[in-house]
Amino acid sequence: MNNNITKYFLAGIVGTIVMTFIMIMAPNLGMPEMAPWKLLSGAMGVPIIVGWIMHFMMGILFALGYGFVFAPNVHIKNIWLKGVAFGIAALVVAQIGMQVMGMIFKMPPMDGSMQMRLVAMLIGHIVFGVVTVKIIGK
Repeated sequence: MNNNITKYFLAGIVGTIVMTFIMIMAPNLGMPEMAPWKLLSGAMGVPIIVGWIMHFMMGILFALGYGFVFAPNVHIKNIWLKGVAFGIAALVVAQIGMQVMGMIFKMPPMDGSMQMRLVAMLIGHIVFGVVTVKIIGK
């Protein structure tokens, strides 16, 4: 079990790194800026490093959720499709979390149209899902 938890942590960190790279490159690709670390730190009035830590902690929590909840209950054989499905599920959960945060904290404004933000978030979360599933491998 310890080996699995280590793998889940690694998958969450690597998946978050890859997703973050896409987020940083997004404005250069015509998409709106996506910086959840800024959103988190701005909403809670904490230093940006706390936003970065929370961003990576959420990636790890999502990977743990994949390993313990999603993978055992979603029976998709193709690992690529399973990664896409997990990425979409992660996006839905993240958006619910953001709505809850918006009820608790005053959220800073986001760049771009809602449609472009949705496309950008979908791409980022699908990439996160595929990387996470490929590393965990089930």
